[in-house]
Amino acid sequence: MSTQSSRRSFLGHAAAGFSTLALPRLVQAQGTAEPPARPLQIERAVAEPVNIEVNARPIPNFEPRDRARTRFGSLEYRSGLVLTSAYRGFGGLSGIRLDAKGERFLAISDQGGWFTGRIRYAGTKMAGLDEVEAAPMLNAEGRPITEKRLWYDTEALARDGSLVYVGLERVNQILRYDFSKGRTRARGEVIPVPPGMRKLPYNKGLEALVLVPKGMPLAGTLIAMSEGGFDADGNLMAFLIGGATPGQFSIKRTDKQFISDAVLLPSGELLILERKFSWFTGINIRIRSIPLKSIAPGALVDGPVLFNADLGHDVDNMEGIDAHVTAEGETVLTMVSDDNFSMLQRTLLLQFTLVE
Repeated sequence: MSTQSSRRSFLGHAAAGFSTLALPRLVQAQGTAEPPARPLQIERAVAEPVNIEVNARPIPNFEPRDRARTRFGSLEYRSGLVLTSAYRGFGGLSGIRLDAKGERFLAISDQGGWFTGRIRYAGTKMAGLDEVEAAPMLNAEGRPITEKRLWYDTEALARDGSLVYVGLERVNQILRYDFSKGRTRARGEVIPVPPGMRKLPYNKGLEALVLVPKGMPLAGTLIAMSEGGFDADGNLMAFLIGGATPGQFSIKRTDKQFISDAVLLPSGELLILERKFSWFTGINIRIRSIPLKSIAPGALVDGPVLFNADLGHDVDNMEGIDAHVTAEGETVLTMVSDDNFSMLQRTLLLQFTLVE
């Protein structure tokens, strides 16, 4: 069996829990009544800001079995990178937000850490990462959030100018940071969340956050989506926080998919990154488009699938998605994977053009 096949075989096995290779989650799956206070990987969380070097290897073809193919559903493959670093805390990337040029990035690790830096391009293709810094997420007292029991599974990221929102899956809480006050040295403030969010599953809770900007329906609303919290009809639970019409709505669950992240396009389309696992087909990644105007308290929303990928493509545990518009007017989607701090998985950074 080839190295690539071995990796994909393992990835299929790991995907049964998605980002759940941590021992505590495996123990929980076996029926542990009380979750442990800390995951084994917590020692990998950054303790103080540090500059790190990240190496990048290009991914020339998204589908190795058909190297001439570049179109995948509504997406056109642009470029990809396999990212590695000697820094032990690098990995577990579960969310990413880019600046308007698609260069400067803010990413989060699911071990309570920030990563910032710049994507270097060669023409339209990503060539590497520069000026990368890792820093711990701080609580209101200026201490790493990981010092508090269960406050480490940082899975969701949204940005509104200098305000940055981070969702914690295990405790289903949201922290707000004001980056005008020290950027990644800013202190997090817990914001109120709906009672229903606090009842989301411990292992399939808050997974995606999107802030709706001015000029759009639901302007000023923070949209929070669960990975696998189901309503009475088996659809995925989501919440509207703040704004003019706060409340709860549902996203129709199809093909047994779970939500991993989302991004709102300037066109008013909410793109949801999803994934699922099957012992027969392995891991599947897809992107679904939902009109923002269809979202309202009590609504059940759905939309077409724009993109599908599986282990026949160069994917891993894709957990983060963002978008930017180029000077030429192209909408570029950027996806990042969570390697679960496993030697058998990879941190991938992939970019596609959304084809109208």
